[in-house]
Amino acid sequence: MSFSFQLFKFDGVCQTVALTLCPLIGKSDGIEPICYARNVEFAGILIFQPATFIIDTVALIMTSIMIYHIKTKYTAVGRKEIILFFHLYTLSVIMEMLLATSIIPKASILYPYFTAAHLGLISSTFWCLLINGFLGIQFAEDGTPLSLWWNRITTGVVFTIVTGIAIATFNNVGPFRYESPIALWIVYFFCNGAAFVIYVLTQLVLIAFTLEDRWPIGDIAFGTLFFVTGQLTTYIFSVSICENSKHYMDGMFIGSGCNLLAVMMVYKYWDSITGDDLEFALDSKPQYWQICETRGPKQLESPENDFEKVPT
Repeated sequence: MSFSFQLFKFDGVCQTVALTLCPLIGKSDGIEPICYARNVEFAGILIFQPATFIIDTVALIMTSIMIYHIKTKYTAVGRKEIILFFHLYTLSVIMEMLLATSIIPKASILYPYFTAAHLGLISSTFWCLLINGFLGIQFAEDGTPLSLWWNRITTGVVFTIVTGIAIATFNNVGPFRYESPIALWIVYFFCNGAAFVIYVLTQLVLIAFTLEDRWPIGDIAFGTLFFVTGQLTTYIFSVSICENSKHYMDGMFIGSGCNLLAVMMVYKYWDSITGDDLEFALDSKPQYWQICETRGPKQLESPENDFEKVPT
């Protein structure tokens, strides 16, 4: 197993796994991993990380299904807020597909800007998840302009700040240097990790002191397990996976798969603690009624006999 983790530096991480930012930091020509997945040619296009491309495609399909089911829960608590999280996750997966597979070539002048946007999407996704975590403890009433616009504006601010830091780092603007990307390292590992930890803790507090049902703890536990497993696989065991699989895949494949499972647990947890208000929920199955023929005087005393429901 080859693994090296350095504080405030991506050198050791990039030698272990081919992150999208690795070609842009450390040295003028970037940092190459010790072992990475082989490429394949498809329709005349050279595709890098084919296994990661496949799992990202699966992630897009599964996320689309989850978004559809969220939209059908018309009166569920926090529906509009949580759907923003899934939209951001979808965009980050799409960006990863474009960059990791070299659909956008590393030599392209657009690559640094797309990579900066990818990093901004990752951080804004974690931030949006954190904001959704505070909704359960009545940080703001869900569905209100305060809740929605606070979520949208602050998420946009996080995206703008992180993207700006990344662009400045890649281009050596001001105090930011690609040889020593300290600010980018703090955002990528510390800030994103802190947002995840705080989200988990707030949900455990919510379950312990607000909910009578304790089963959602299982969703949080499994989600945390999947996420941590994905991080360990990506940043520690990637070289071993790559060598043992004969370069067919590396840690990014399993890491992306575990991230998908963690996101699915977020959906499962949200679904388990929310429900439609049956008084105002819309039934998707239409009901048809017809007026029955006139009854006798005695039958008219029973109002329930006036109408008859037609089976559907």
